[in-house]
Order: sequence, then C-alpha cells, then structure tokens
Amino acid sequence: MKRPEASEFAEYYGKYIAKAPGTDVSGILESERQQMARLFAGRSERDGNFRYAPDKWTVKEVLGHVIDAERIFTYRALRIARGDETPLPSFEQDDYVKNGGFSARTLADLVEEFDAVRGASISLFRSFDEAAWGRRGTASQKQVTVRALGFITAGHQIHHRMILEENYFPAIPRA
Repeated sequence: MKRPEASEFAEYYGKYIAKAPGTDVSGILESERQQMARLFAGRSERDGNFRYAPDKWTVKEVLGHVIDAERIFTYRALRIARGDETPLPSFEQDDYVKNGGFSARTLADLVEEFDAVRGASISLFRSFDEAAWGRRGTASQKQVTVRALGFITAGHQIHHRMILEENYFPAIPRA
C-alpha cells in the first residue's frame, strides 16, 4: 500500500498521518496496540485520574477520547469502503469526553476496551481490498479516502500516546 496523498484528506489530518510510519496500516495499528499495552502496564487507578493541568483531560479521558475517535474513524472507513456516498458528520470531541462517563470507569476497563476496539479496527482494515482503500467519501464536509482514514486512525492514537508519555506519565512514576 502507498501512503495517502495530500488530496486524500483535509489538511488538518496531515499532522496525524505524518505520525504513522511506513505504509502498512495494519502493522502500524498492531505495533501501537502493543505500545499502548506497555504504556499502561502497571498503572494505577490514581494514575488514570491524573491531569497535568486544571483545563486538561485526565488520563482516562484521553484514553476514552482515543477509543471514541477510533470508532468514528473506522465507521467512516467502513461506510466509504462499502461505497456509501452519504456525507458523514463531524463530531465534537469535547462533548464526547464530557458525556463519555470515563471518570466513573476503571483505567483497566478502558485499557481493555482500547485493546478490543483496536483488534476490531485491525480486522476491518485487513478486510479491505485494493479498490476499497482508494474509495473517496465525505466526512466533516471534507473529502477523504479509506486509505487516509487508516493512517488517520493510527496517527491520531500515536499523537495521544506521545502526549501521555510527554505530559502525563513523566509526572507519575511507575509503582
């Protein structure tokens, strides 16, 4: 597979696509699945409730956001891959986090959910044939290909893993 060209996605998503290395979306997703498992291994519930600044999400909210966004990106990819030409709406991430109830859940439960969602995403992307990867649709009023959505899914999670590593977990030593 080739990497998406700039004409395959809205400019905003370029920062995520740039973070996804190589050309094998399924391989990137699987590698990142393992990276996330290592990142959260041995983390406590207290760690899950940590926020590095008053106006920032907690660790659990970041993880919940990654899960929600992955579901939305892969839903878009499925619809477009199957030839559905219905324009797909945007979503307001802050509203999703606010209404996600992530603080009432355990960090372990969210980590388990991420793993399950990621497994489903990998299976979905592996199911696409060459024609599906190149199909175009409209999401958030912008044109996007299935290929770009695969890279966006991977890069978005990488982006948030890096934020967790740089801004959250240096302040919380492992037990």
